[in-house]
Amino acid sequence: MRLLHNKLLKEKVSESVSSVLPITLIVFLLSITLAPLSLSTFVMFLVGAIMLIFGMGLFTLGVDMSMIPMGEGIGVQMSKSKKILLSLTACLVLGVIITVAEPDLQVLAEQVPSIPNLVLILTVAAGVGFFLLIAQLRMLLKIPLSYTLVFFYIIVFILAWFAPDDFVPVSFDSGGVTTGPITVPFIMALGIGMAAIRSDKNSSSDSFGLIALCSIGPILSVLLLGIFYNPQSAVASDVQITDYGNTQALAKTFVSAFPAYAWEVATALLPIAVVFVLFQIFSRRFHKRQLLKILSGFVYAYMGLVLFLTGVNVGFMPAGHYIGQTLASGDNNWLLIPIGMLIGYFIVRAEPAVQVLTKQVEEISNGSITQKSIGHSLSIGIAVSVGLSMIRILTGISIMWFLIPGYLISLVMTFFVPQIFTGIAFDSGGVASGPMTATFLLPLAMGACQAMGGNILTDAFGIVAMVAMTPLLTIQILGLTGTLKTRMQQKRLRQLPQFDGVRDCILYFDE
Repeated sequence: MRLLHNKLLKEKVSESVSSVLPITLIVFLLSITLAPLSLSTFVMFLVGAIMLIFGMGLFTLGVDMSMIPMGEGIGVQMSKSKKILLSLTACLVLGVIITVAEPDLQVLAEQVPSIPNLVLILTVAAGVGFFLLIAQLRMLLKIPLSYTLVFFYIIVFILAWFAPDDFVPVSFDSGGVTTGPITVPFIMALGIGMAAIRSDKNSSSDSFGLIALCSIGPILSVLLLGIFYNPQSAVASDVQITDYGNTQALAKTFVSAFPAYAWEVATALLPIAVVFVLFQIFSRRFHKRQLLKILSGFVYAYMGLVLFLTGVNVGFMPAGHYIGQTLASGDNNWLLIPIGMLIGYFIVRAEPAVQVLTKQVEEISNGSITQKSIGHSLSIGIAVSVGLSMIRILTGISIMWFLIPGYLISLVMTFFVPQIFTGIAFDSGGVASGPMTATFLLPLAMGACQAMGGNILTDAFGIVAMVAMTPLLTIQILGLTGTLKTRMQQKRLRQLPQFDGVRDCILYFDE
């Protein structure tokens, strides 16, 4: 068993290296050309990258061993239960519990000090819990995902019209950061478990879409908070960059950060562990060997997430802020656009939840939708979103000029692409805007915005919202092109002679 775990860990670390290396090389090239970093900042970035690699490897292994089987098991039992009210209540409670200690949400709460952290966190958690309940109702009633998305996004944009301007980017950002490394694996597995006992043709498609709906909840709840809470002003906190005199002081920075992130991750995982223990006591679903595997996975996930968050928060955040500030203050600040797009293309591959999503998609689709195709579509989408975000910073264009047409096109496309691609696309929007976005891309945008003298809350904060939007388009375009290719292939096959047995066989399996 230990040899198997070691082999799997090596595979996961190898995947992490291929994901993190490109962004590391980009930052290195920028540091020796357009945006020279101080030696201590660059060394911190490198240490952060190493921690990122091992942290992501441990975390993804732990998720495979614990979160996914646990979420699927709970989902199956909830779907089997004839007590619908109890099942819906469980969804509400699970959504709140998982969200309250999501690390990405803690980062967002710190950036908006005009609202108490607890108020913002509980508001977002209530939104996720309520929409996880809505997601289960949708599956039970077999309501198409496209209808549900259109209905709730209409409400979102109506509320955005009445909300304070400062809170619109924050509300859309909250929908992105909420679906982070803790929330995504559990909710995705929960959806797969809920759909597993169904045998209808839409069961595999309905296993996706929970993340999509859970991303809408925080947007609505924060918009309502902005309307009714009505704080006097909304301000954003700044990123502090310290120049360390020696390597010992630098090392102490990482060491001193460990206890805080160890406690943060422990508070994130503890409620899930308590829920699982209660579930196991009442259901007796898992055997002793399975329980040991899940326990080991929890330990791996805990260690990995502590390493990951320490690396990105301590090592990546200062580098991102300084690079953005340096590029924007130069004569060629337009370079922010292509450089931002390049960073965006590669940085999404380092998101831990993206690794979980692409693997689940390939497994559920029996290999017809590959990790590679989803990965490329996500990278293209994030590159476009970061490029547009840099244009916003340089010009001061309102984010609504991008969000309204973007969501309008993506919602219209839901009626023309296979339902499974709609679920994957809207799930991808939440998954792509994880800790790497919050701790590197957001500081990059904040540094650039600060150098340009813009409004950080309205101009820089929208980058998370943009990252959450563009995958909706690129993934659905992938599904649309696949559908068109299949139809063209079937048309060509039908034009073959009637007695062609190979033609009949292919058409039978395609249909």
